[in-house]
Amino acid sequence: MINRILTPRELLIGGGSLKLLPELLARLGVRKPLLVVDPTILRLGLADGAITALEAAGTAPVVFSEVVEDPTDVSVLDAVNLLKSQGCDGVIGFGGGSAIDTAKGAAIVASTGEDIRGLKVPRIVDLPTLPLVAIPTTAGTGSEVTRACVITDTERHEKMLILGTSALPAAAIVDYELTLTCPFRVTVDTGLDALTHALEALINRNRNPHADALALSALQLIGAHLERAATTPDDRNAREAMMLGATHAGLAVSNTSTALIHGLSRPIGAFFHVPHGLSNAMLLPLVTEFSLSAAPDAYASAARALGWAAVGTDDGEACRLLVAGFRGLNSRLEVPTPRAYGIDETRYRQLIPEMARQALASGTPGNNPRVPTLEETIALYESAWD
Repeated sequence: MINRILTPRELLIGGGSLKLLPELLARLGVRKPLLVVDPTILRLGLADGAITALEAAGTAPVVFSEVVEDPTDVSVLDAVNLLKSQGCDGVIGFGGGSAIDTAKGAAIVASTGEDIRGLKVPRIVDLPTLPLVAIPTTAGTGSEVTRACVITDTERHEKMLILGTSALPAAAIVDYELTLTCPFRVTVDTGLDALTHALEALINRNRNPHADALALSALQLIGAHLERAATTPDDRNAREAMMLGATHAGLAVSNTSTALIHGLSRPIGAFFHVPHGLSNAMLLPLVTEFSLSAAPDAYASAARALGWAAVGTDDGEACRLLVAGFRGLNSRLEVPTPRAYGIDETRYRQLIPEMARQALASGTPGNNPRVPTLEETIALYESAWD
């Protein structure tokens, strides 16, 4: 079997690596970048050093800070219009997954000239784009190393998955020092997103030895450090481990794709504006329990990597411990059910058939070891309510 492995051409990993941004852009031939930055990150001054360094190097960025949570087709088009009007020749995504996905969408649309709705899966977009540098400020989405971005169609209230090398950054800077000010909820939600990436890479129908190694590394790092990073935010060792774990998880899932948890999660986020990592976490124990019988060895490996099952534990017991571990982790990290989150029950139940349709249409449930029918998908949404 031939495995196609995709990664950014350059990764700069480590505390303080942000200072190398001007040199990185020079190697990519970028002279006038569009800096797509989360407005909170800009307000807190986390991007000040990068902006000052770029100005000193003669590559002053054009700043776009109208990034919204769950990036939309409208915000992407606004970024594209600014990029074109200012003659930018590259894009920097600086922030969480929303900023990086907005930057990806802008680079793709500006380069291809296509309507973003025509770029979603099942199409695979492997077209040349402007150079993109991703700089994450959370340890979670892994978007800095993935060939995917998610943009909301504001007319259809649908999260569109755009997949292909066009969404893969040319380079990324992974500087854990940018995460030291992340609050508890952001640390938890993004960390659980990374955990889900690693799990879904490991149990995926498209799994391969390269992705397996990265996924297991990610699970070990996240299992050992997520709770510490959330409860002791100034623990630099925990923050660094989480940043590396998120990057490993992103590299793993970028080379397998996601599976059922992400497929069910996107419609919840689109309709009810639940943060992506949190909606994944809401589904994590339920979908894992649903899927165990189809890949017990893979799920057992996940339990061992997370430290919840000993090396000699048989697969059946390890799988049981995995589900119990996810439930306990969600409880300790204050992950609510959709009901506890405050979602309107009537609207939730009315939208279940449409959410199920969108989930299956996204294609990612087909990567799950156990692929649900429409009826089973509806039942999973019903079970997830409370």
